[in-house]
Amino acid sequence: MDRPAPERLGVPQARGIGEWGGFESIVRVPGYVMARQIDRLGIVIAALLAVAATATPLAVFRANRIVAGQVRSIFESLPLAAALGLSAALLVAALVAMWGRSDRLRLAVAVMALLVLIIAIGVAAGHLAPPGNRWVRVSPGAGFWIAVFALGIFFADSSVRLALGPLARLAAVALSAAVIAALLLSGLWDHLSILMEYASRADVFWREAGAHIMLALGSLVLAVLVGLPLGILAKRVPGLRGPVLNMLNMVQTIPSIALFGILIAPLGWIAAHVPGAAAIGIRGIGVAPAFVALFLYSLLPMVANTVVGLSHVPREAVDAARGMGMTGRQRLLRVELPLALPVILAGVRIVLVQNIGLATIAALIGGGGFGVFVFQGVGQTASDLILLGAVPTVALAFASAVVLDAVTELSSRVRT
Repeated sequence: MDRPAPERLGVPQARGIGEWGGFESIVRVPGYVMARQIDRLGIVIAALLAVAATATPLAVFRANRIVAGQVRSIFESLPLAAALGLSAALLVAALVAMWGRSDRLRLAVAVMALLVLIIAIGVAAGHLAPPGNRWVRVSPGAGFWIAVFALGIFFADSSVRLALGPLARLAAVALSAAVIAALLLSGLWDHLSILMEYASRADVFWREAGAHIMLALGSLVLAVLVGLPLGILAKRVPGLRGPVLNMLNMVQTIPSIALFGILIAPLGWIAAHVPGAAAIGIRGIGVAPAFVALFLYSLLPMVANTVVGLSHVPREAVDAARGMGMTGRQRLLRVELPLALPVILAGVRIVLVQNIGLATIAALIGGGGFGVFVFQGVGQTASDLILLGAVPTVALAFASAVVLDAVTELSSRVRT
């Protein structure tokens, strides 16, 4: 039996993040030679999963929240059946990452492995914690976080290959939130140290969550109300554009902690000398300087994206609107702003994600937010308390970025 011609081998080219390509491996079968490609990114993912499964701990056991932890591998952290199941899931994910050719299969396996992993860490906490002991702490180990990172890359690459539309991405965020809510309500994670920290601070957690969201969203809304007209003015008056953007760039160069400190003195003076200022919450420390600082940081992306968006409106569209007899205001509201909306929304996304992260630092000056738990944890050398503030901040920023990115893409489709 003759070997098939090389051009008939049909070796597929790897696609996805970076369009990396792959290595070809030769599989010898009696009578012919078959070439098969190994995905390069898949090799990285498989290597990370191998390290997570064999060389790093799945969980860390501590007798209480501040003592040094004892690391536990997969087979030390889980019952035998669960350990075998998790190992099998990671092995399948590694193999599919390297050799899988179906994009839907790759995405399904990435989701499956992530789900198995997050269920396994809850099972590990329940398995390691003695019944009724409220002092023991079981937290995810390095292996868990490495596996989450690797599977996150796998999921992102598979999503890029499938070119998921905005509605599919929104559905994925909603489904992820539903799964996490179901796991929290099921009690599977109750023995994890981060949830034990939450259990003793539930009321404070939701109060600080509200403060964090208020800081991020409130400063965003004010930045839109001020930055959008300022961007329009900078676009209409070229001589104003340079000074405005340069001044806002200077604000961006000031470190956040330094800007919070700079604002303490003037806001404290206003609170002391302006009647009624203190009554509405203006003080030298607290929410006011944090809010003002986030607002100032938000102006540059809003103004710059408004200027760029309006500058890229096709001149033909503006001329056609002018030919139809539209006034300058009508052209702005009915033609220019709708066409510039995707770029402006991109600025909104940048501002919101930036503010969610920066609001964490507001806790240093009494502004509240998730940073309260982060800095308390640092002061008490309690890593689980740090995670109680860091994990929701990261999740909120990630979800906001995905949602606003999808909204931006939907606005672009409507425009075209």
